[in-house]
Amino acid sequence: MPFADSSFDAVYSFEATVHAPSLAGVYSEIRRVLKPGGVVGIYEWVMTENYDDENVAHRRLRFDIEKAFGISNMLTVSETLKAIESAGLELELHRDLAVDKDGLDYAPWYWPMSGNLSYANNAWDLLSALKKNRWSVKLVSGVLGLLSSVGIAPMGAKKMLDVMGKGADALVTAGNQEIFTPMYLLLARKPTSSSALRHTK
Repeated sequence: MPFADSSFDAVYSFEATVHAPSLAGVYSEIRRVLKPGGVVGIYEWVMTENYDDENVAHRRLRFDIEKAFGISNMLTVSETLKAIESAGLELELHRDLAVDKDGLDYAPWYWPMSGNLSYANNAWDLLSALKKNRWSVKLVSGVLGLLSSVGIAPMGAKKMLDVMGKGADALVTAGNQEIFTPMYLLLARKPTSSSALRHTK
């Protein structure tokens, strides 16, 4: 990042660092720009510990999510925690907000893409769910294909929407199986001790 060392008291990332080629690399860069004692809050996309890399269906879901949303290599929770540690940040809190709801009974994060309209509480919720569910995506995909064929929409627009639709389906399935969460909260701090500050990457 184009910032000097120890530039910031705090850093936050909301569903962004998952797009970096290396979590350890981007977390190290965050550590570099933080002042000693500075805090970082990260809202991360991760595969949960229920994810099994030996399971072909799990791997397919992960690949479809990665492909649709521009992710080079999504890590598991434990791998993400190791990346924080290897970057020299001291982890203070971590939890999956999709599971740890503090006793609240709210809709699963993936419901607007699932086609299940029963969670809609108002007209805005209903509209949001209708425009994101698979049938709406299929309809728009057909229209885009037609518009592309006559030169109105860019070539590849339909293909891109189809990839995104497949990714959305994978999000719903992976969320329902609890092998993926887009809501993993990490809170860490840059150490203040001189020995910790000499941490090497």
